[in-house]
Amino acid sequence: MSKVEIKTGGEFLVKDIDANDIFIPEEFEEEQQMILQTCYDFLDAEVIPNLDKIDKKENNIMRTLISKAGELGLLGIAVPEEYEGFNQSFLTTMYANEAIGSSFSYAVAYMAHTGIGTLPLLYYGNEKQKQKYIPRMASGEMAAAYCLTEPNAGSDANSGASRATLSEDGKHYILNGQKMWITNGGFADILTVFAKIDNDRVLSAFLVESDWEGVTVNPEEHKMGIKGSSTTQLFFSDVKVPVENLLGKRGEGFRIALNILHIGRIKLAANSLGSAKRTINYAVNYANERKQFGKHISSFGAIQHKLAEQVIRTYAAESSIYRASKQIDTAIAHYESEGLEHGAAHIEGSAQYAVECALLKVYGSEMLDYVVDEAVQIYGGMGFSADMPVDRAYRDSRINRIFEGTNEINRLLVVDTAIKDAQKNKYDLFGPAAEVMKEIENLKPVLDGSESYYEEKHKYVKAFKKAVLMAIYSMTDTLQRKLAFEQEIMMNVTDMMIQLYVAESTLLRVEKLETIKGAEAVKLQRDILDVVIYDAAAKIQKSGKDAIYSYAENNANVLIKALEHFTTVKGLNVKDNRRRIATHLIEENKYKF
Repeated sequence: MSKVEIKTGGEFLVKDIDANDIFIPEEFEEEQQMILQTCYDFLDAEVIPNLDKIDKKENNIMRTLISKAGELGLLGIAVPEEYEGFNQSFLTTMYANEAIGSSFSYAVAYMAHTGIGTLPLLYYGNEKQKQKYIPRMASGEMAAAYCLTEPNAGSDANSGASRATLSEDGKHYILNGQKMWITNGGFADILTVFAKIDNDRVLSAFLVESDWEGVTVNPEEHKMGIKGSSTTQLFFSDVKVPVENLLGKRGEGFRIALNILHIGRIKLAANSLGSAKRTINYAVNYANERKQFGKHISSFGAIQHKLAEQVIRTYAAESSIYRASKQIDTAIAHYESEGLEHGAAHIEGSAQYAVECALLKVYGSEMLDYVVDEAVQIYGGMGFSADMPVDRAYRDSRINRIFEGTNEINRLLVVDTAIKDAQKNKYDLFGPAAEVMKEIENLKPVLDGSESYYEEKHKYVKAFKKAVLMAIYSMTDTLQRKLAFEQEIMMNVTDMMIQLYVAESTLLRVEKLETIKGAEAVKLQRDILDVVIYDAAAKIQKSGKDAIYSYAENNANVLIKALEHFTTVKGLNVKDNRRRIATHLIEENKYKF
């Protein structure tokens, strides 16, 4: 395999990106589209008609649906062929995850099985372990769960109290402990359980079969949403775990948990994307049917604003998610060309883009929360009825801001990881940031008036990058070691980074799409891009001001002036842009952008 060049995660802060260098969703190939359609066909035939039964957990239906997905090969999309999977790329897996994400509680069970349930073993297991379990997991014969959280160990996972002690004969680890909020816990056959061996300070991981003596499953938890998802507590009382079921090395459990989370975060963003598209379809269908004052409510400007904004945020998320997914895919190929085996290559590839994975988890989950909230509003009083589909969409969305690390944890990770990667010389952040600090002493206009449409947008994005670099440089220079204790400021800067990444991704997608389809075909996409850039400028400025006024003293006015300079864009008739976007959605009666 020839070597593949990769970029470093977080480099979007300091580099100008060419539209031809990114992947856009319009470039998915026929085989990938067929996999996507297979996922939707399965959902439409088996899942969506049974959502009420799933929520009531009738006849162990969720476990049955996991098996049916396995029979179709949907559980083995990312599994190598030697373990009876289809060995599809990370990008293709993300595409499938988008479709599955539109299936409410089922998506949670599916993702827990194929993601955190399967990947620790696939990436860290030895050959004997993988041969024993992975084919049965890919076929649906065995369902999987991931047991990390404990009553006193949530975000601080390494503080867990579960313990494993080697037996006197050296053949087993004797496992004791309690786990909670375990997805698929009520029916899983194989569990990845994290515990500390003896007096170790860090976790190890174990493969535990749920029918072993000493494993007890509590009754199902009662939850706000994702009611069809099995969520239980598990207790381990003197469970004999064969020593050959230690997963990875002793003390490697925390690393396993963290590395799987990188992948889980961006996959959750893809899930949110699929759910958003289905919810938009519900919203526009209802708006096109419901009449008030003698007119369909889709004809009213207030409703059109909501519909258009749902589309804009979803399109921007989609642009960003697949940009990053392809970069991870490319990084995986690079590491494989360097000689790393399948699991190690995927671990390194996703870890390379930890910044993007975290920020997309935040943006995707918050985008979906907006979409479902406004869908309920579009339905009006009917939206509050449990008989309407947006009831389930609204309730089920809320967990996404907690799953895979809370959004607060992820916001702190974004800026912290970007800074630490730069300090490790993975890329030069502070050199370009220092240049921006010099530039603010003699600011020059962002535009000179001669720019074409895309030149203008690129100059805006470049100026946004300067705003973020200025904030990072001045924040770290002022606070230094105190920065870790200023979480509000760190989250402000992360919000600037999120808006920057999403704006740039949308710009690059629309620009590339125009080279493929021509200017006439992307008029609506330009409308979306205009609003994304316009809104990003205001949001970056607001977050930047909140940060600067919180840490800067003597030079606050200088920094604020520069921030305003870097985030000033031309005025935009956002009403007309949104009306054109909404009109297209209303005419198609479905998300089609």
